[in-house]
This record gives sequence, C-alpha cells and structure tokens, in this order.
Amino acid sequence: MNSERSWLAWAVFQRLTKGMPDVNDTARPLLRNADARRLFLHRHGLSGGVSTANGDALLALIEQLGFVQIDSINTVARAHHMILSSRSTGYRPAQLKTLLERRRALFEHWTHDASVIPASFYPYWRRRFDRDAVRLRARWKNWRRDGFEEKFDAVLTHIRDNGPTMARDMGEGEARSSGGWWDWHPSKTALEYLWRTGALAISGRQGFQKIFDLTERVVLEDHLAPQPTDQETIDWACNSALDRLGFATSGEIAAFWETVTPAEAKAWAASRLGDDVIEIDVEGAVPGKPRQMFARPDVLEAAENATAAPSRLRVLSPFDPALRDRRRAEWLFNFRYRIEIFVPEPKRIYGYYVFPLLEGDRLVGRIDMKRHTDALVVKALWPEAGVKFGKGRLAKLSRELDRMAKFAGCSVVRFEEDWLR
Repeated sequence: MNSERSWLAWAVFQRLTKGMPDVNDTARPLLRNADARRLFLHRHGLSGGVSTANGDALLALIEQLGFVQIDSINTVARAHHMILSSRSTGYRPAQLKTLLERRRALFEHWTHDASVIPASFYPYWRRRFDRDAVRLRARWKNWRRDGFEEKFDAVLTHIRDNGPTMARDMGEGEARSSGGWWDWHPSKTALEYLWRTGALAISGRQGFQKIFDLTERVVLEDHLAPQPTDQETIDWACNSALDRLGFATSGEIAAFWETVTPAEAKAWAASRLGDDVIEIDVEGAVPGKPRQMFARPDVLEAAENATAAPSRLRVLSPFDPALRDRRRAEWLFNFRYRIEIFVPEPKRIYGYYVFPLLEGDRLVGRIDMKRHTDALVVKALWPEAGVKFGKGRLAKLSRELDRMAKFAGCSVVRFEEDWLR
C-alpha cells in the first residue's frame, strides 16, 4: 500500500510539472526550436560565414553542405553561385570552375536535382546509375519511337574519337521530340541518358550548356575505382544525410540524397537505435506537438555548442540547401516559400523569382529583384508577419544589396516605386 501511495504521489508530481508520464515509453530528449534552428543553420554553413573560401576551403564548404544545386535561372546570379556567395563573402564563380574543370574535385550529377557534388562521393552514385538505367527508360519511353537508344554507340564513339561534346554538336537532321521534355532530338536524349547512368560525365560548361566526355576522362581514378556494396551505399547515404541535417525523420534522411528509399532509411535508423542513433522530440516554430525524429546521441550538446548565425541580413537563393525541403523549412522557421515561376502572373502572391531574406536564425522577408543592364533593380520587398523594416534593418538590407549588386556585376541599386510592401 505504501508503495502504491508513493507511486501515485510521484505520478501527480509528474503531471503537475511535466505532464502525465507514459509508463510504457521512455521519455525522449527534447530539442527546443531555437536550438534546432541554430544547429540546422550551423550544419548548413550559415553560421559565421567565411570571408574567403577558395581552393580547399571552398571544397570543404561544399563537402559540409553535401551538394550545391545548379539552376539555369539567372535573374541576379545563378543559384549555385548565390548559394556559395551567401556563405563566403569573397566567393567568385571562377573558384567553382577551377574545382570542377581543373582539379576535378567536384562532379555534376543529380541529388534531388542537378547539383555539383564532391568527387570523393562519386562511388556512391553507382547505385543511382543502375536505378536510373531502368527508371529513365520507362520515363522516356515517349522518345523510343525516335530511337534514342539506338544512338548510344554512335554517341560514345563520337566522343571517344572527337573529345568533349555538346548536344548542339550532334543530332544534325534528327527529328525533335513533339512533346515531353522541350525539343530534345534522339542524340541529345542519348547524351543525357548516358550521363545520368554513368557512362558519360560533364567535363565543363559553355555558358550554361553541358559539355560531355567519357567518364574515365573526367573522374579521377581514385574516385572511379571504388565499388561500394549496396549496403555500404545505404549506410553512407543515411549517415551523411543525418549528420548534415542534424535531426531528421527517416523520410527526410531518404530525401536528402534521393539515393535510398524511405523504407531503406527507416530500416537503417531502426538498426542503429541505441548505438549511434537515438529518437528525440523536436519543437517546431509554431507551438504544438513536437515531431519525433532521429539524431545522434550528442545532439543536445551539439546544438548548444553550435555557432549562432550572424545578425547581418542575407539574401538566399530559392534553391538554398537550407530551404530545399520546403515543408521542413516551414515547420522549423514558420516560413512558407514556393517558387512562382510556373504560376501565371495574375495568380502570383509575390513574384516570378523571389529571394528569401535571412537575419540571424529568422527568415524575415522576401525580395523581388533582378539584374537589368548595369543596375540591380528591387521591385518589391515583403516583410514576414510581425517583422518591421525600420532604420536598422533597412541599413542591413542596404549593405546586403550593395554586396549583391557588386557580385552580380552591377554598379548601382535602384528601387522601384512602392517597393516596400
């Protein structure tokens, strides 16, 4: 009886202080939202910043991020350059070109989209090559009538004999596709397929046009030789994703590289529980029930020791790694962001290509701007709810816009009428 009364008193105390315990479950560590944001931004290279990231320092930054997405839209500067510039104020595009085309320290391929990736990760893409060989044939079946598969040998022979090749150098007289993906001709489709499945690699770009070459002439032997097993690839992908995210669901772990399936990531996490993976609760930006996630055992200490993001205001690319997972960013920062380039203009909420604004660990607004001749033209700025752009914040914005103008090769920043919404 005494033991029953003692247990009841303990339960009442727990309910008053922490809530009624679940006797069938072990309490999980709780990562507060402010700590989660600090750790997440730190892991994504947005804490402190590097004044100059050249050579090995730039490579180390890209390795920390895992990949840098490439995109063709160039309203101010291309996405990959903006991503690196937001983390390194001294970054210049020629530095990335050196790593890609001269040192061969990076390669181009797909994660969730086209990206530049550290070449040391190349062996783990073999699984993707095999998967895409099957998946893309099915997806591109509307081109089979054009005979793109019949072009494989001719494309490989041409490149072997003539060296690096662009799509425009091939396909003379070939019919264009009448639908699907732009107007690819069969040889262009073959080039893209052979790249996606590993027979070809991108040796460089002219403008934004890919230059293809045989993989063995682009990827260094040290990165080409290793042949990891399927399980080794799953272990690498899940480990490296969790380390870069800091905390994640199994679905988020799988989505980071898009190399493993959600089921494989879930099985991997379950197999490591109690070893180097634990379950934790993580608070979102909006009060409510925390989300249950996976993390390393030292996650609370890592979050506490993570460097806080600087208070300066920064323009982020819409394709920034910190915003790639839109749902996660919305939950973590209470910042809903969607690109509206495919939305008809009358239906857009903001604009064609709007850049998020980061200040410290908060996303405080979004800005619509573009490069026009020699000017960086600011069309509109929308503060987030509860955020005011007073004198101090406007001064921060002015400094960042001056930096962006210089980076984009503009000599002046110009504001359209009624730009502050």
